Amino acid sequence: MLYIVAIFLPPIAVLFTGQFTKALLNLLLTMIFFVPGAIHAAVVVKDHYDKQKAH
Repeated sequence: MLYIVAIFLPPIAVLFTGQFTKALLNLLLTMIFFVPGAIHAAVVVKDHYDKQKAH
């Protein structure tokens, strides 16, 4: 589900992972150009899911 949000609203997806500073970086990337923000959000969401699997 977060991957879909990462494509359409990248900063919101990063905020849902609970990482505020990465969400600010993602907001900046999204404002510069949408694609880097979406890629960054997908990477952050993947890391979030990987950390959840490890527990």
